[in-house]
Amino acid sequence: MGIVVLTMKAPVMEMLLVLLVTGIHSNKEMTKKIKRPKFNVPQINCDVKAGKIINPEFVVKCPAGCQDPKYHVYGTDVYSSYSSVCAAAVHSGVLDNSGGKILVRKVAGQSGYRGSYSNGVQSLSLPRWRESFIVSEGKPQKGVNYPSALTYSSPKSPTAKAGETTKAYQKPSVPGTTAQPVTLMQVPGTTPEGAAHVTLPRPSLSAASITSSPRPQPVGHRSRELDLWATIAYTSSQNSPHVSPGIQRQDAPGAAFREPAGVHVSLGETDLWKPGSVLLDAGFVPKEELSTQSLEPVSQGDPTCKVDLSFLIDGSTSVGKRRFRIQKQFLADIAQALDIGPAGPLMGVVQYGDNPATQFNLKTHMNSRDLKAAIEKITQRGGLSNVGRAISSVTKNFFSKANGNRGGAPNVAVVMVDGWPTDKVEEASRLARESGINIFFITIEGAIETEKQYVIEPNFANKAVCRTNGFYSLSVQSWFSLHKSVQPLVKRVCDTERLACSKTCLNSADIGFVIDGSSSVGTGNFRTVLQFVANLSREFEISDTDTRIGAVQYTYEQRLEFGFEEYSTKPDILNAIKRVGYWSGGTSTGAAINYALEQLFKKSKPNKRKLMILITDGRSYDDVRVPAMAAHHKGVITYAIGVAWAAQDELEVIATHPAKDHAFFVDEFDNLYRSVPKVIQNICTEFNSQPRN
Repeated sequence: MGIVVLTMKAPVMEMLLVLLVTGIHSNKEMTKKIKRPKFNVPQINCDVKAGKIINPEFVVKCPAGCQDPKYHVYGTDVYSSYSSVCAAAVHSGVLDNSGGKILVRKVAGQSGYRGSYSNGVQSLSLPRWRESFIVSEGKPQKGVNYPSALTYSSPKSPTAKAGETTKAYQKPSVPGTTAQPVTLMQVPGTTPEGAAHVTLPRPSLSAASITSSPRPQPVGHRSRELDLWATIAYTSSQNSPHVSPGIQRQDAPGAAFREPAGVHVSLGETDLWKPGSVLLDAGFVPKEELSTQSLEPVSQGDPTCKVDLSFLIDGSTSVGKRRFRIQKQFLADIAQALDIGPAGPLMGVVQYGDNPATQFNLKTHMNSRDLKAAIEKITQRGGLSNVGRAISSVTKNFFSKANGNRGGAPNVAVVMVDGWPTDKVEEASRLARESGINIFFITIEGAIETEKQYVIEPNFANKAVCRTNGFYSLSVQSWFSLHKSVQPLVKRVCDTERLACSKTCLNSADIGFVIDGSSSVGTGNFRTVLQFVANLSREFEISDTDTRIGAVQYTYEQRLEFGFEEYSTKPDILNAIKRVGYWSGGTSTGAAINYALEQLFKKSKPNKRKLMILITDGRSYDDVRVPAMAAHHKGVITYAIGVAWAAQDELEVIATHPAKDHAFFVDEFDNLYRSVPKVIQNICTEFNSQPRN
């Protein structure tokens, strides 16, 4: 019997084991099934600003096309929360223009946001903002739970697409009755000093329940007024707030509520209007919050693009109204891309036809918003296309201190031409370049083969600009493709290192004076020589970045009076020249040239023209030929000025070839001053004849 029982127990145990194994497997399957659901990444539009999203850290998906300039970005690396989230991601390089997922983290506000151009996006500068954010690749961090639906601070969700997993804060609806048209009533005996309690019937927020006014509602105002007839009853009470003496009658549909300080307003039992607020969308928003939401921060401008810019636009009859509008839109796009401001680029506009007319100058509009509004108001003048006359006018009048020229900023003139000019431009452009203006030409729909006979100056654009490598000229095939030139032009205009046309004969040299202090000169004549040196120096624009002056005096020996780096203003240079003391001795001109090469020109800047101006009154005791050849070989342009007993043949050896342009002789020291204009003219003629590519 015992054997039978044991035999029966074995199958039971086997069954139990099977059930146990099955249960464990089943539990594993259930564990797999109750895994956390897959994280849904919310999608946002290109125009969503970080400040509108309440969440401190989140992952979102951006669409393609956020590189567009209309999606503003403020800052570099760390962005103001007033910036477009997705455009900031493109600017930082986390995304390209095809979109994708990004991780956004809010950080503290900054005291300054630096604008920059990166990855096809021009970010703007901003002095300060209350909140910032940074963007990185859209990889969720371990242990961090990211929202699958975002919370917005605005009653309207920025994502207009259906089906997006984005949750917006909803303003609770207020059930009520339709407001009835009534008139404003004042209780007899109530004075402006009396108390007031203003009550409005509770309106329904649905469009169908609002009684419309027969008058059209104003369009485009930021705080949209309710199109309602309201009952405002004044009641007298000692405990009620005072009515502002400036309160206005609200007895017409669409009338705005004007912040009557101290007036208590309610819709039914729910208080919605408090002192210092304005009516907005059937609700009331504190004035401080409205100003934060509605006013775009004013940028100080992009400091990496500090240029003074003049646009010469074609207002001739041949342009036509449609193409003139395209031209204005191009200007507005440029104004937006440049980030106009007092610390960055400034821009004025001159319209030309028969004669030029300044629409506004550099100091008229100090931000991109105001500038764009002014551009929109420009009206076409008509007439011929006298471009040369316009350039001459800009050279003489536009870049003046009175018109906002800042001196330290490069001067740039962008000339837009429909087809070809009706007057000559080459000479006017050359004079503009010699005045330090960088001339850019944009030619739209240039002359075709059958029209070239009408062009006064063939190849006028290349002749007008100072380079022949295409940097300063853009040829646009059609007005309808003009918008494609916005970013290329902005990039060139802001490339201050390559704006070589602003380098002139007067602001781009290191000038070393080598002065004969030998006994034959004498004290009185030496003072006359110093006056000659001062008169020449006075003609140049002197600073540590413009022309610099140094001086050496020599006899048998040599002495460095001051070097290029010692003085950086014109008054300091003139005072230093006046303090040079007369030395007296022999005349070793060759040794003086070698000394100047070592002590002065060895410390000259690589991008500076090197000019040596040597003044002597006699023949040298040593050889000048070898030192002069050394100076010429090192690129030092040498001017030799002889007085009285100086040897003409020696002057010609010292001077740079051709000697007739670099060697001068006067018979008396008192006539030295007459050489100043000729020396300056030859320096500038030589400078302007050299290619500067």
